[in-house]
Amino acid sequence: MNEFVTPQDGYDLIGDVHGCGATLATLLETLGYHLIDGVYRHPTRKVIFLGDIIDRGPRIRLAVQLASRMVDAGEALIVMGNHEYNALAYCRRARQHKGEEHRDFLRPHTSRHNRIIRETLEQYQHHPDEWDEALRWFMRMPLCLDLPPLAPGKSGLRVVHACWDESLVRAFLERYPDGRIDEDFLHDSIDSNSFAWRVLERLTRGASLRLPEGIEIHSGDGFTRRSFRTHFWAREPRTYGDVVFQPDNLPGELESRWLSDDELSNLPYYGPEQPPLFLGHYWCEGLPALPAPNIACLDYSAVKFGRLVAYRFSGEATLDAENFVWVPVPREPSRRPLPEELPVDALASRGPSHDEPAE
Repeated sequence: MNEFVTPQDGYDLIGDVHGCGATLATLLETLGYHLIDGVYRHPTRKVIFLGDIIDRGPRIRLAVQLASRMVDAGEALIVMGNHEYNALAYCRRARQHKGEEHRDFLRPHTSRHNRIIRETLEQYQHHPDEWDEALRWFMRMPLCLDLPPLAPGKSGLRVVHACWDESLVRAFLERYPDGRIDEDFLHDSIDSNSFAWRVLERLTRGASLRLPEGIEIHSGDGFTRRSFRTHFWAREPRTYGDVVFQPDNLPGELESRWLSDDELSNLPYYGPEQPPLFLGHYWCEGLPALPAPNIACLDYSAVKFGRLVAYRFSGEATLDAENFVWVPVPREPSRRPLPEELPVDALASRGPSHDEPAE
């Protein structure tokens, strides 16, 4: 692994890839990266991946290869997404403790969990050594990055997959200064009363609120949910509608429901005076936009025929929507842009199975 050197001109932050390997290569080429010795490189810039490289898409192995080679070569940084964490927990045998309920794996192999990781496991089925290496790479991913300014007069930046909770991040970094978890932390994370669970839940899955008793959301991805995702940059939120941050609408008149004191106390807050923050995770739709002057969400549902989005950060304290760059993923395969520099055999794919979304 090559030492990471701070880029001269800035970072290109890339949102959730979810197995869209060809689209990732196309975006990198659009950003001016060139394939040199098997690694996409730029003379003056580096990439930061926001996690969720795996699951759902048709070229998961290619996506992991491209991203991991860049990270290992010192051409990119990455933070862990909830799907990398899910994969680690799904594949780790649980430690057995006397008097505790027996479980085979840290993440139970339920029908819901099986469905989420199905495409990844199928695409690695005949490449077990490669999958083992991918899991080792996931363990090396930090949960967050707090990077210094590129130069005097420039702003630093922060990166996390889902939510920057200042007090929790600081407590975590005091114990794990490099931001990387270890095996004990991973095993502790299955206990919902543990510090590890709180950290991974908040940083990789974000803040959320339970729906009132008896109310459910039937999401477009086929899952039934009893909570909804919230953002964390409303200064004085009052209602559910002030904080909801997901593509699915809240049922009925819930957006006007008042937040309780307990709900308000569970919501972190990221103020406008803090450094620029970059997120993925939230399945945004439409044209990329800034939810706050110092916050950018870069997950625009590439694997659901949306856009794979990057933000070109050059040290500005106030973000600019003009710095978004993206590659669209049309439903019609013949209309999807392909990279020019990758060998044709690298783009070979058996395609997604069943009703899963494709690139």
